[in-house]
Amino acid sequence: MGKFGTYTRGITAVAALALAMPVAMNAQELAKIHGKVINPAGLALNHGEVKLTNELTTQPKDRKYQFTFPIGKDGTYSGEKVSPGDYSAVVFADGKTPDFADVKLKYGEDRTLDFDMSTPEYLKTMSPEDKAALEEYKKKNAAITGENAKIADINTTLKQARLDEKNGKADDAVKALSALTAQKPDEAVLWASLGEAQLASADAASAAAKAAKTSTNDPAILSKYGDAATSYQKAIDLNATSKKPSPDTVSASYLNMGSALAKEGKLQEAAASYDNAVKAQPTAAAAAYYNEAATFFNASKLDEAAAAADKGIAADPKGRPLLYYIKAQSLIPKATLDPKTQKFVAPPGCIEAYQEYLELDPAGAHAAEVKELLVGLGQPVKNSFKAGKK
Repeated sequence: MGKFGTYTRGITAVAALALAMPVAMNAQELAKIHGKVINPAGLALNHGEVKLTNELTTQPKDRKYQFTFPIGKDGTYSGEKVSPGDYSAVVFADGKTPDFADVKLKYGEDRTLDFDMSTPEYLKTMSPEDKAALEEYKKKNAAITGENAKIADINTTLKQARLDEKNGKADDAVKALSALTAQKPDEAVLWASLGEAQLASADAASAAAKAAKTSTNDPAILSKYGDAATSYQKAIDLNATSKKPSPDTVSASYLNMGSALAKEGKLQEAAASYDNAVKAQPTAAAAAYYNEAATFFNASKLDEAAAAADKGIAADPKGRPLLYYIKAQSLIPKATLDPKTQKFVAPPGCIEAYQEYLELDPAGAHAAEVKELLVGLGQPVKNSFKAGKK
């Protein structure tokens, strides 16, 4: 009997003045202006506008602005087709005017005009209230920056761990991810990733035992599978209490936990884990029940394997041909010998499962074997089967 694998984010200040009337010019002689706005904290002001006015004697609240240029997310602004003349360029943000500058635009020029509110000269002009607000902002921003740096480090370590796992260095991945879960024990994704690495480490240890012809049931190996199952359960529990629970995370964790439990020898717990994967994400039913069927089949629990295969077939009748093969292989030992004809009689559903396997995967790994078996049982082989057909 062959075995099957499982799938496993500025501040405020003052106004502006200027003088002179713009002179009408041809479009090609009009001026341009651009620049960058830095808030008092030294960061790019990522919202607001820069406006130009040539009204000098008008009160600020009554002043009209002839040109308006939006400030982009990177703090930059730009404008063109500006009539040459003397202007006050005023920064507007959050209903206030934190900075301004006088500028004289000439014919055909493209003027750079930056606003830097982080200079000592500017900071001296700020009110005590604005200074206090600035300090509070800096504290919060420092905390955010620090947290972002931690996240960047975590992502780098996580990426390397997954690469190590892929390259056969699962133990190195386990060590790195264990450190990450200690650093941020409330992150479900880290626990799920640790479970993956632990499962890979256990599989590697099991493969090494087979190669050395020693027992794969060694307590040290089984303990590795138990550790993986524990990490997956931790990911599931943390996901349940998160602000935005992810059904995909839960389903994938249950699916992989089922594999770890099965290899640990806990078959009933594994079956329950596969069922929970389907409850969390019904679209995972075919994969989950395939895993369950393969788990029981590999353990020679044939009735349970056939039942799980039926559930997988019901979830996806055409997507996983091996479900039909597992079902048939689980049923065929129940074949009986007809005393009159001296021919074997397969149990109900067995022949149909073999034939459906051939129909869905005529060039599958077991196709030739199934065809020979059907012929031996005196059963017809579906005409669509051709050896080597894809």
